[in-house]
Amino acid sequence: MFLALILAALLPFELYAQRHPQIENLPKFDRRVYHFGFILGVNQMNFAVKPVSDLHQFDSLIGITTKPDFGFDIGIVSSLRIADHFNIRFIPTLSFGDRSLEYSVKLKDSIVTTQVKRVESTFMEFPLMLKYKSRRLTNFQVYVVGGAKYVIDMASQADKKNKNLNEAPVKLRKSDYLGEIGTGCDFYLTYFKFGIELKMSYGLRDLLKREDSIYTNSVKRLNSKIFQLSFTFEG
Repeated sequence: MFLALILAALLPFELYAQRHPQIENLPKFDRRVYHFGFILGVNQMNFAVKPVSDLHQFDSLIGITTKPDFGFDIGIVSSLRIADHFNIRFIPTLSFGDRSLEYSVKLKDSIVTTQVKRVESTFMEFPLMLKYKSRRLTNFQVYVVGGAKYVIDMASQADKKNKNLNEAPVKLRKSDYLGEIGTGCDFYLTYFKFGIELKMSYGLRDLLKREDSIYTNSVKRLNSKIFQLSFTFEG
């Protein structure tokens, strides 16, 4: 249904293309079995946090929220054609970013203060995606993608020992599995294909490494939630 709405919105462009014919760039591009390229992008990393049902057991702790931040991505695109409108894409990517957990603490004089635990990540991502493409409109095409990816956090401090748990950073596990879905559009230029893509990823694994501190005992589950805006260049 979502794809049908996109195609319906593109109907005026198709009518315009029929009335004003243009030169089709890279006419044999989609007939090739495979092709390669690279990807650049920005991301917004965040958490989906589920606190324990009773925070009152942690004395002054009254709430836990998350704060996203922006990072960037760089990767290599490899695409395999399996049908006229379907491609399988493998895009090893290096992603940099950070996000924060904010713990609201009520002091004795009823003043609420916020303790911020910032988490930096450097991800090696290995996504395997299925891409469904619309019919090409001269030098323009829309598509949707879906799949999953395995992620290794090279900046994880999961194995680092703490001297003081009250001052320790929140630690994440080194690996994660994420489901991913997105949409985008391709522009066939003279020498290469340029794409703009928006994706959302959601982690399937509880990332928090449990330690005997208020920062981990107060959280029932912690998952990754990531948005990515990517620009692809394929030849």
